[in-house]
Amino acid sequence: MKIDPIHQFNIEPLFTLGHIGNHTIAFTNSSLFMLIAVLLIALLMLASGRELVPGRLQSVAEISYEFVATTIRSTAGSEGMKFFPLIFSLFMFLCVSNLVGVIPYTFTIASHLIVTAALALLVFFTVLIYGVYKNGLKFFSIFVPQGVPVYILPLVMFIEVLSFFLRPVSHSVRLFANMLAGHIALKVFAGFVAMLGFSLGALGWVGGVLPLALTIALYALELLVAFLQAYVFAILTCIYLNDAIHPGH
Repeated sequence: MKIDPIHQFNIEPLFTLGHIGNHTIAFTNSSLFMLIAVLLIALLMLASGRELVPGRLQSVAEISYEFVATTIRSTAGSEGMKFFPLIFSLFMFLCVSNLVGVIPYTFTIASHLIVTAALALLVFFTVLIYGVYKNGLKFFSIFVPQGVPVYILPLVMFIEVLSFFLRPVSHSVRLFANMLAGHIALKVFAGFVAMLGFSLGALGWVGGVLPLALTIALYALELLVAFLQAYVFAILTCIYLNDAIHPGH
């Protein structure tokens, strides 16, 4: 029995939408699960209601709202709340899509670098454009830390500029790598259990108890990682936006 942990990340076209030159525009499994994530979030937000005593859906919606709002205020201040729609959308989209992707036979959107890079570049250009718009040339003071001796200032500035332009790389690769590695590990352990059972029969199923227990533990860990990676992406977005709101602080 062959274990193929990479097959789960294949992007498969479901139907063709049209053509641009020689390029086919297709609705893929990735597009489908993006749409599912958006619909689930819309259902949560619209169907939760506004009761004085909240039900389950309303409680989840209110907790999600307050969680993101608290994160923004603690990292970017009250002025950062103007970016609440962006940060809330990013957090909920990643959190829901990551959790859906843990369900067997689904698709994990964040396991593709092109998706996480697109979201990271959205944050990067938002920070850059708003920072220059709000602060003018003062925005670039983030590259000149206060209290640094003059003789090492050029080196420090070079490091600050380099780290600033590498933000989209670290921002996107962190999410992509964690989701990819976690799903590969799950597939390998789950496939190992099945391989033991099919190759060794009853003895193999008995011997597969330990790998099965590890698979269950990994599955629980992956659920936690799915939430944490969405949170890390959101809080890094808040930290980066704080540079645009309060440069030099």
